[in-house]
Amino acid sequence: MKDAFSYSCRDCEGMEACPASVVAKTKSEVWKLMELHAQVAHNENPTDWDDGTREYLGTLIKSVSV
Repeated sequence: MKDAFSYSCRDCEGMEACPASVVAKTKSEVWKLMELHAQVAHNENPTDWDDGTREYLGTLIKSVSV
């Protein structure tokens, strides 16, 4: 098994109805996919996320084995 990282949008407060999730080899890749998802699905601009938001979102990235 290889280690990877995952993020599920539904784990984010206020996004419980969103079915999107990503799994990638690195946290950096997960962040890029999270940002793209936020833009496309939620019309958010990730450059507007403050440090507190980024810190919170970072806690939602989980280590997984694939």
